[in-house]
Amino acid sequence: MAGENREYVFMECTETGMRYYRTQKRVKGQNIKKIELKKYNPKLRKHTVHKEKKK
Repeated sequence: MAGENREYVFMECTETGMRYYRTQKRVKGQNIKKIELKKYNPKLRKHTVHKEKKK
């Protein structure tokens, strides 16, 4: 089945601490690192670094 080794994680802005985005992450396997992406922050109206946070 597709998607059975995945879980949802929230992306938290490093500047404001707000969580605007949710994405899926693979959980089974080796060397699974925390996700870090540049996403748009509507409060600041610019792109900022977002890091993975669990619920």
